[in-house]
Amino acid sequence: MKKITFPHMGYMNISVKSFLNEMGVEPIEPPPITKKTMDLGVQYAPEFACLPLKVNLGNYLEAIDKGAECILMAGGCGPCRFGYYAEVQREILHDLKKDIEMIVIEPNILSIYQSFKYLAGGHLSLSRLYRILKYVMAKIRAIDKLEKIAQYVRPRSSKPEEVNSRFRYLIKKMEDAASVESIEKVKKEGEEYLQELIDSNHDQVLHVGIVGEIYLLLEPFVNLYIEEKLGLMGVQVHREIFLSHWIDDHVLHRIDRSCYKKAAAPYLNVMIGGHGQETIGRTVLYAREGLDGVIQVAPFTCMPEIVAENILPVVSKKENIPVLSLFFDEHSGEAGVVTRLEAFIDLIRRKSERRVVQL
Repeated sequence: MKKITFPHMGYMNISVKSFLNEMGVEPIEPPPITKKTMDLGVQYAPEFACLPLKVNLGNYLEAIDKGAECILMAGGCGPCRFGYYAEVQREILHDLKKDIEMIVIEPNILSIYQSFKYLAGGHLSLSRLYRILKYVMAKIRAIDKLEKIAQYVRPRSSKPEEVNSRFRYLIKKMEDAASVESIEKVKKEGEEYLQELIDSNHDQVLHVGIVGEIYLLLEPFVNLYIEEKLGLMGVQVHREIFLSHWIDDHVLHRIDRSCYKKAAAPYLNVMIGGHGQETIGRTVLYAREGLDGVIQVAPFTCMPEIVAENILPVVSKKENIPVLSLFFDEHSGEAGVVTRLEAFIDLIRRKSERRVVQL
């Protein structure tokens, strides 16, 4: 049985493990991301490579030590450097004498099917693939739903740390769910389990949109658990990008991009790769929806988000919404991020209070 590993990104590991098990191969999950993971990636990756490339490289090296024989990795195209990750990482691993097979799945239906068929040993009927994907997508959507509920409950609870604890417990239960029916059961019970913690006395909630590059948005370790920190500050996080959203957009093409493209057009009317244009469009939409502020998160040296960062001050002024940009690399420290977050939340809280007084 082939032993296959994959990179970490948020809670993607749960659905990928379920998928690989259903395909009849052995998943080798990399250890949870730690400073050791990051240090390994930093040691061998190019100095100015994106932080996600470095962390993923660390994932692979740790998984190879656990016996992984093959890496499953997504591909891409366009100005964003993500499309080059697999080739760069392949060459680095080769130089380290880690000649491991790498399966790169490009975001189109034919490439996906061919890659999955290869994983299954060359025999994979469409009916079997449909059943597997139905199960895996149910798990992805359920996890995303629970994450949204946690975002809602944290600032409204007198025990936000308990919200985090319960959410992690539900993620573990979701990992063990072996059927679509059990997934739905965990999701339904989880919604009630989290909402029990809502305190009616905590109704003065600020609303902040989170935009930026997908890896920094989804992976708590590299964004220094920014959503949990904001919840402790009485802030409900609004985020459009989830794993299910990415699949619906880039694989199934179910997402209508015209809404944010139209909103971004006065400021950035071309696609610049990654989520750059979406960052601008979502910020405009969040402003018009009445949110109190927007935080942009991205890896240091990320070209699309650097372009967006330079446009956001104009958007902030014209749309009358405060914006904070946070760029992360291996040197980012928790204390500095918390200080900037606290100052930003204090600013938008005072702005919100002034607006209430004027009304």
